[in-house]
Amino acid sequence: MCTLVLPSNIEYAMPYARIAITLPKDLVAAADRRAREIDRSRSRVIAEALRAYLESPPAAPPAQVREPVRPAYGSDAIGSARRAQLERDLARTPAQRLAAAEQLARLARGARPRARRPRQQIIGFDSYEDFYEWKKTDR
Repeated sequence: MCTLVLPSNIEYAMPYARIAITLPKDLVAAADRRAREIDRSRSRVIAEALRAYLESPPAAPPAQVREPVRPAYGSDAIGSARRAQLERDLARTPAQRLAAAEQLARLARGARPRARRPRQQIIGFDSYEDFYEWKKTDR
C-alpha cells in the first residue's frame, strides 16, 4: 500500500496498482493532450477512459461470418460411406474385425479361378484403405 502526502499534510491511502502497458505513440500523445486540456494526469485520463469503456454494454458479435463456409472433410458421398464404414468397424471388437477380414479373404479366394494347388496366404493390412485397395484388385 502506498501513501500520498498532499500539500495540506493530509494523508490518503492509495488503493492503486502500478501496471506497465504498451500503447501506440499517437494514442499516448492524444491522452497527454487531453490531460493538459482538462488539467489532469495521464494516468487519470486513461483510468477514466477505461472506466467508461468497462461501463458500456459489450459490443454485439458480428452479424455474419467473414469467411465462406468450407465443406467438412468427407462430406461428399464417398467420404460419408468411408466414415460410416469406419464407425461400423470401430463398433466391432478386434476378434469380430479379424473374423470379417477372414471371411472377406475366403470370398476373395472363391471369386478367382482355382489353381491346381491351393496357395496358403497370410495377408496383413495396415489400414482399411490398404485392405479396400487389395479387395478391389482382381485376385
